[in-house]
Amino acid sequence: MGTLIWTIVIGFVVGLVARALKPGDDKLGIVMTSVLGIAGAYFASFLGRTMNWYAEGETAGFIAAVIGAVVLLFVYGMIRKK
Repeated sequence: MGTLIWTIVIGFVVGLVARALKPGDDKLGIVMTSVLGIAGAYFASFLGRTMNWYAEGETAGFIAAVIGAVVLLFVYGMIRKK
């Protein structure tokens, strides 16, 4: 249970940092900001394992998670405009 709460808290912080770094007004609530951060971390981990930057089972660091979340924010913005 503690791991899940820790994941949500870190995901929220990553989501906040990603939203601060990306210009524009992203109307996301607390839940979606947390989901964005968690998804960004998973995206960065997946990409890192695919590119052989991370070993199997290794997770992305904070900076990689923020970069992954910013990428997902840009994709979200492009989909939302259509």
